[in-house]
Amino acid sequence: MNTTNDLTTGSVVSKLLRFFFPMLLTNLLQQVYSVTDTAIVGKGLGDNALGAVGNLSSLSFLIIGFSMGMSNGFAVIIAQNYGAGKMDAVKKAVASAVKLAAALIAILTATACLFLRPILILLQTDELILDDSLRYGYIIFGGLAATVAYNLCAGILRAVGDSKTPFKAIMVSSVINIALDSLFIFGFHTGVEGAAIATVIAQVISTVICFLRIRRIPELRVERKDFARDTAMSLLLLKNGIPMACMNSITAVGVMVVQGYVNGRGVMYTSAYSVCSRYINLFMLPALTAGVAASPFVSQNFGAGKKERIRQGVLVCSGIALISYVVLGTVMVVFSKQLGGLMLNDSATIALTAQYLRICGVFLIFLNLLFVFRNAVLGMGYPFLPMISGILEMSLRIPVIMILLPRTGFRATGFAEVAAWTGAMTLNVTAFVVYFRKMGTENAKREAAVSSNG
Repeated sequence: MNTTNDLTTGSVVSKLLRFFFPMLLTNLLQQVYSVTDTAIVGKGLGDNALGAVGNLSSLSFLIIGFSMGMSNGFAVIIAQNYGAGKMDAVKKAVASAVKLAAALIAILTATACLFLRPILILLQTDELILDDSLRYGYIIFGGLAATVAYNLCAGILRAVGDSKTPFKAIMVSSVINIALDSLFIFGFHTGVEGAAIATVIAQVISTVICFLRIRRIPELRVERKDFARDTAMSLLLLKNGIPMACMNSITAVGVMVVQGYVNGRGVMYTSAYSVCSRYINLFMLPALTAGVAASPFVSQNFGAGKKERIRQGVLVCSGIALISYVVLGTVMVVFSKQLGGLMLNDSATIALTAQYLRICGVFLIFLNLLFVFRNAVLGMGYPFLPMISGILEMSLRIPVIMILLPRTGFRATGFAEVAAWTGAMTLNVTAFVVYFRKMGTENAKREAAVSSNG
């Protein structure tokens, strides 16, 4: 099995770091593209166009986040079977995941395009940016097939320990994306639709690269027989995928509510919130990646019944989250105004952005640890708890923004994030401790039964 990466043997630190860094570079490239895209739109088309693109971020998180959650849930089942050495089950899981993803693409694309305008109006999108938001959104959501396909292919590869191929795919597609952004906006003067077209083209390219790699891995090379109806496997995938998809969507609903309140304060607030969202996505990156690494690592070792490796892996990922907080949280606090000025032109909008970055920079550790422990719980086969934590995030984020926005202004957006992070992190850390102890008890009973039979 030298074409994949068995995470159940060898040094925990070495295995995790070798798995982590390619994913970090992958996610970093994605976020660098996102920030660069924002800068190109903001500097090339103005703050209103930037607000129009950013106004789609919460809705994109709702739709695309649902597909990502589903793919991540599928990947857990693939990784657990791989860790247990059940290669026939791995192939059946991959085939079933492909069929389910095809149905998901049809449903999400139709739903997103059909309800785009009503949702934007519900979000109190300003008339100044509504048309641009619609043009951008129809193209992005019309190309959802490429996004879902990439998420599925990348999830399958990471489930068997390959984090390098998704990095290569994103490296190529990011360069193409940025080049096309500049060409369409500055060369062809296409407006926001040029940025959307560039994004879809880049996603297609990244999907093709990952798919070609999957076809070269014997453990993942499915045949016609693997696509035979397997109701039990499909239900197992859905049991794991739906809660994760719902978690992302529930969290996105909370963010959309915040977006609606922010939009109600005018384009300046919308533009500032757009930039803040881009930056928080960038600065949470190492911890997010540590969480993504924790999921297949815990899944494989859970399938192999190796409790101690799970503990060690979670400690390593938590260490990454802490280091990230110290470094990047400091940058967010100290250089808040400079960061806002990189993408915005208006000094008042920059000042609003700085308020958010300073608040979130201080409390970033809660978000970082949330990523690690939520993915660890998922990897141990308990997808409903992360979904509940998504509900908790929403139930905390919404009342905070409702109560504080009229009193504290734009600072309320930062306080709402911190409240959501803190509650969800506490729940997932507690759950991990409980489930980890439960695994130890079950392993002890299993060993006692084997000894008794012997």
